[in-house]
Amino acid sequence: MHLLFVADPLEQFNPRKDSTFAMMREAQRRGWRLAACEPRDLHWQRGGRVGAPVRELRLTGEEGPAWFDAQAPRPAALADFDAVLMRKDPPFDSEYFYATHMLEQAEREGARVLNRPRALRDHPEKLAIMEFPEFIGPTLVTRSAEDIRRFHAEHGDVILKPLDGMGGAGIFRVGPDAMNLGSIIETLNQDGRHSVMVQKFLPEIAQGDKRVLIIGGKPVPYTLARIPQGTEVRGNLAAGGLGVAQPLGPRDREIAEALGPVLAARGLLLAGVDVIGDCITEINVTSPTCFQEIQQQTGCDVAALFIDALEAALRDWH
Repeated sequence: MHLLFVADPLEQFNPRKDSTFAMMREAQRRGWRLAACEPRDLHWQRGGRVGAPVRELRLTGEEGPAWFDAQAPRPAALADFDAVLMRKDPPFDSEYFYATHMLEQAEREGARVLNRPRALRDHPEKLAIMEFPEFIGPTLVTRSAEDIRRFHAEHGDVILKPLDGMGGAGIFRVGPDAMNLGSIIETLNQDGRHSVMVQKFLPEIAQGDKRVLIIGGKPVPYTLARIPQGTEVRGNLAAGGLGVAQPLGPRDREIAEALGPVLAARGLLLAGVDVIGDCITEINVTSPTCFQEIQQQTGCDVAALFIDALEAALRDWH
């Protein structure tokens, strides 16, 4: 089997933490051949197939920059691989959007791409939670500064975030005193040019922002609770949160079992659902992480579960 990763530059990977690396390691252990390219490498010329200059690679087992050996780039069509994994980190900007269109064309040419390009494009990670109102807290998405102020007046303690942020970037908390609310609205809303998500603050964040991984429609039995440190309100690991693996709780399982079949049916082989308390806050589908943290703390081999699901998906592909 020959597996192509469309991902960020290999030189930027952290083999100790990167979930894409964990996928590569498990695939290579099973005898798969590995290759990689970046989304910016994708091209589509009239009369031809979607392709890219790809690097065949092998994991060395070493740490640091020498974690892989790669051959010189060679031109290849995506449809010539047994599977293509889209693992580009957010943000979901216009270039990511165009990449999904080229990946979808590659699908028409016979490529097997996961997560499915249309599903990535149609499933904005923050906005997607609105489809499941029974599992979310009070939430508003708007461009209107007046609507944001009314929501704050109603709920008193709120979180504001941009729809295209990642790693906790651009998240603000405003308490009952409304301190800096106007400035925060101006920063995020840009005079009505950008939509803002506003959510009632969930004090359960003190126990962690839990990442519930769903693979092939089924929940991984452990979640990673990302716990804010010090005075920080964000639990994101990128914002300094402490990751603590723990068994899936009853509410976590209820959420995962309700969402899992829906997401899988749409071509989302892997999703990372963020849960605070009893409420979903995001549904991550671009490049969900936390594989290695969960395995290191619990022994649950998440990468093996993922490659199992990938192999099953390829057998059932139509």
